[in-house]
Amino acid sequence: MKLATFTYGGTTRIGKVVDDKIIDLSKAAPSLPTDMISFLAAGDAAMAAAQKADSADAIALSDVTLEAPIMKPGKVMAIGLNYGDHVKESGLDTPENQIWFTKSPTGCVGEGADVLKPAVSDMVDWEAELVLVVGKRARNVPRDRAHEIVAGYCCGNDISVRDWQFHSPQFTIGKSFDTHGPIGPWLTTSDEVGDPHDLDIKCLVNGEVMQSSNTQHLIYDCFDQIAQLTQVMTLEPGDIIFTGTPGGVGIAMKPPRFMKVGDKVTIEIEKLGSITNTLVAEDTKTIIE
Repeated sequence: MKLATFTYGGTTRIGKVVDDKIIDLSKAAPSLPTDMISFLAAGDAAMAAAQKADSADAIALSDVTLEAPIMKPGKVMAIGLNYGDHVKESGLDTPENQIWFTKSPTGCVGEGADVLKPAVSDMVDWEAELVLVVGKRARNVPRDRAHEIVAGYCCGNDISVRDWQFHSPQFTIGKSFDTHGPIGPWLTTSDEVGDPHDLDIKCLVNGEVMQSSNTQHLIYDCFDQIAQLTQVMTLEPGDIIFTGTPGGVGIAMKPPRFMKVGDKVTIEIEKLGSITNTLVAEDTKTIIE
């Protein structure tokens, strides 16, 4: 099942994507919550109701705006240096432990949304990533049960402002610029994905392939990551995890290559679809509300 957050007719709600249409769950199953986090928190019964929803209230996908499937996640966790070729191109040793940082929830935008080229940096880089969406509240989960808490997966781009990333030993500041965590185009449920560790993953910039790998090359796979994180924190429905990027990032090229205003960056992952976002110049006006 493919579950999307979408805007149509001035309101935002969730729906089920079937072929080139989206079934408006606010009409097809009006008892369900209309935002994705509340829907996931409603558990297996909500999933079953969405599965049964018919196409009577379908809208053409081309007529809606796809938002980030999780618009305001409570936590956005991301793991670094998690593909061997990316470790090598970074000139570092394979990490003995998982390397974690956070991204700001204000980075989460959806398919087709503009991403901002900040006025303070010209070093904006791409990172294609499989994104895991948590579906159940969980703590101290052993690896062999980690699959139980996964609602599904989507495509993600861990956009990184490299000079700001290395302003401090902690990566968070350079990973948390607004709009720098596109995810989507929808959440594909884990039952439809099957094994998340055998999916082709690509990044294209203006149609040119920059990254091409497969999730089988993750150093710490999705379930390793859940087992580690839940020793530290309670994961909750709607939390998302960026699971790492393969080799081919711009900063590792010779000479380094970074995104420019007008560039279109596409992340493609087998079974999950693709997202494309365009880099636009940031409006630097002051906002105090």
